[in-house]
Amino acid sequence: MPHEVTRRFIRTLWLIVFGSVAVFLLMLVLAALGAFGKMPSFEELENPHSALATEVYSADGVLLGTYFIENRSPSTLEEIPLMVRQCLIATEDIRFYRHSGIDYRGQFAALVSTLLGDVRGGSTITQQLAKNLFPRPGNNLVATILSKFKEWVIAIKLERRYTKDEILNLYLQTVQFSENSYGIKMAARTFFNRSLDSLRVEEAAVLIGMLKGSTYYNPRRNPDHALARRNVVLAQMAKYGFLPKEKLDSLTRLPIQLNFVSPDHNKGLATYFREYLRQELLKWCKDNKKPDGTPWNLYKDGLKVYTTINSRMQFYAEEAVQKHMRELQKQFFASYRNSVPWANTPGFIDEAMRKSYRWQSMKRAGIREDSILRAFHAPIPMTVFSYDGEKDTVLSPYDSIKYYKMYLHCGFLVTQPQTGHVLAWVGGINHRYFKYDHVNPGAKRQVGSTIKPILYAVAVDNGYSPCYEFPNERIVFEDYQNWSPENADGRYGGNLTLYQGLAHSVNTISAHLIRQIGPQPMIELARRMGIESHMDPYPAISLGVTDISVYEMAGVYGTFANEGTYIKPQYLLRITDNRGNVLQEFVPRQTEVLSPQVNYVMVKMLETVVNQGTGQRLRSRYGIQGAVAGKTGTTQNNTDGWFVGFTPQVVGSCWVGGEDRIIRFRSTFYGQGANMALPIFAYFLKSCYADKTLGISPHATFQVPEGPSVIETDCEKYRQYMNRPDIHYF
Repeated sequence: MPHEVTRRFIRTLWLIVFGSVAVFLLMLVLAALGAFGKMPSFEELENPHSALATEVYSADGVLLGTYFIENRSPSTLEEIPLMVRQCLIATEDIRFYRHSGIDYRGQFAALVSTLLGDVRGGSTITQQLAKNLFPRPGNNLVATILSKFKEWVIAIKLERRYTKDEILNLYLQTVQFSENSYGIKMAARTFFNRSLDSLRVEEAAVLIGMLKGSTYYNPRRNPDHALARRNVVLAQMAKYGFLPKEKLDSLTRLPIQLNFVSPDHNKGLATYFREYLRQELLKWCKDNKKPDGTPWNLYKDGLKVYTTINSRMQFYAEEAVQKHMRELQKQFFASYRNSVPWANTPGFIDEAMRKSYRWQSMKRAGIREDSILRAFHAPIPMTVFSYDGEKDTVLSPYDSIKYYKMYLHCGFLVTQPQTGHVLAWVGGINHRYFKYDHVNPGAKRQVGSTIKPILYAVAVDNGYSPCYEFPNERIVFEDYQNWSPENADGRYGGNLTLYQGLAHSVNTISAHLIRQIGPQPMIELARRMGIESHMDPYPAISLGVTDISVYEMAGVYGTFANEGTYIKPQYLLRITDNRGNVLQEFVPRQTEVLSPQVNYVMVKMLETVVNQGTGQRLRSRYGIQGAVAGKTGTTQNNTDGWFVGFTPQVVGSCWVGGEDRIIRFRSTFYGQGANMALPIFAYFLKSCYADKTLGISPHATFQVPEGPSVIETDCEKYRQYMNRPDIHYF
């Protein structure tokens, strides 16, 4: 009887074992046949596709940012160091090179551990890759079990299609890390700002450790958990002989030293430029097709975009803006003390409230206006911008509008005159809180006296010497409603040369010039120098009443810095696909506008502005040495402050002002371009000169054109010529 019971028990046990195996095999067959959901095709296994981020690079090879659904960058097997692969295998799948996709021993150990209450994963790297490439359709228990069978089948197929090293590479490209980073290459960039080949073993251990729980072991959010997990990974490497045991103790004592680069589009270098570029690239993708005839997808196709931006100059430009605007904002707040710029403009804030996104959204939602008003006047917790960092406070949305209206804004563009390349693009003071890009070619403000060099260039091109004199007296334009421009300082009398008129921005001299030359020649030259903005053919254009962009003005002054040849500012070099195939290269558009001789006269006149005129703060206050030229601009009531300057190597176009034109300084002492905008160019130049690796030198000189000049620039000689009765000279 006991023997019969034993035999029956053994028979039952074998039935269970063979039945389980049979059921297991049947489930695998059913999974392979697609009974539990569509299986990937042969083509999908051969070419597994993951969404790849478009990467934007500076001219000096720095990754500026990415556009993505999944922030992922492709990598080749050669790019992934052996140390990283060993780190992964030691931690996740030590028998990786010995199994064929499913580690039955590991699965059994995981099952036993689970039954004993210690939940432990038994999936191989190949199974995890299958899960990453072909995600599970649901999270319930039945769906999870059925998906497991699918993943086993896919894992076996992957092992037949790829080598072990190729599977490792695919896995490390598809795995998700925290902070919206996908793949080991992007994770290394995000957490340590390193390329894969420069990653240290203790840093690789941090990243591989995150695979067990990307949030729980995130070194930025949970540094203690990440440190403990990193040391486990290092211990595993030592255990399996991938790391000398004598190094283990020293490595585990090291702290985690992050160099975090946020994928947040509001952070990092060139935030305004990246957003402007994104819009341009969306148009490019729409207009350009892949070999299969479908348009490119900016967020999935892994394009590589190479720009003209110089990362260090971009940093110096942003630093200059922050440094000066912080100082200027203090002056602005102090100038109003207990008042506001809109004190005599009833309804100004109410109008801004009704134009706000919050108001418009609530109105579209059908909320009654009285309810919207109550919501706008109800204090709520919020975080606001300040130059001392973000501040948590309690404000009503209505009061927050008043708070933000008091901030001054800035647009600063730097170009290389010989190529037209945009070296730095700073569209504002903080992209998170102020989205409007003041460098965008569509962002236009009155340019004031920065337009005057175009008028003077027309005069010089028509034979006027910079030594020619006009009376410093007001004139009346009878045909234009008796318009009679005034000088900003209210001073008149005597004669002034064109040198003096431009250097000190004397409006009466510009008025005399425009009366003699006429508006149309000035407009025509402006067009050849890249100004596309509307310009009315009235004498007032000589004083800069026209709205023009920072971008356009950089092109104008780039012409003076480039021996009279206009080159449209260019920010793109080329676009490639994710394999490096060039899809389009970009070449600048250039036009010869002024002869080198005429242009050189204008350079000398604009140097006089810096040496003796309204731009002399560059020398006296900021100590800028070397060849520098430029022009300040201040619009009526100190609404806009401009400075556009250049050296032989760089052009800087800068505007500063309020979001609304009513936001302005009370006095010209603070509101003039020399105080509002010029310091940004000064701070930027000083940083560039200090960085010897840039090659931007105060010793560079403006190119003197070959051949004699037909325009006399020496005023002593000019007066001698003028006194000769046989010579007529302007």
